[in-house]
Amino acid sequence: MDAQDTGRRLIWHGIFLFLLGLLTGFVVQQFTNPRMGLTSHLEGVMNGMFLVLLGLIWGRVRLGPGVATMTFWLALYGTYVNWGSTLLAAVWGTSMMSPIAGTGYDGSPWQESIVNFGLISLSVAMVGCCVILLWGLRKGTAQEALAP
Repeated sequence: MDAQDTGRRLIWHGIFLFLLGLLTGFVVQQFTNPRMGLTSHLEGVMNGMFLVLLGLIWGRVRLGPGVATMTFWLALYGTYVNWGSTLLAAVWGTSMMSPIAGTGYDGSPWQESIVNFGLISLSVAMVGCCVILLWGLRKGTAQEALAP
């Protein structure tokens, strides 16, 4: 898959995730923990924008095919799981990983475990994704360094 197709796919997912975030905002007050519902709404919107921006710059990121594919999937995993984990925290009222927004709420142990796994794994995925992207955006050739 070429950079233009990958960029277009990232933009599509960004708009879709942005829409999911907007739709989440309509039902914030219906969640067990509305404050986490607001968090999920914001995560959907912000992560959607991140994917759109990533899609727009994808052609400038210089990575080998395997690393590019891994980075694409890390970005999708991290952004969707961020929205989804905070959504589950809002629905179930989990609070272990969000003591401020989750004050006064408790999920069952299995619910807390699912949300905790999501929040920890997405954090690792997004940090990895950003480090790889920074590497792929570094200056390389002398010609590129001279370009405006």
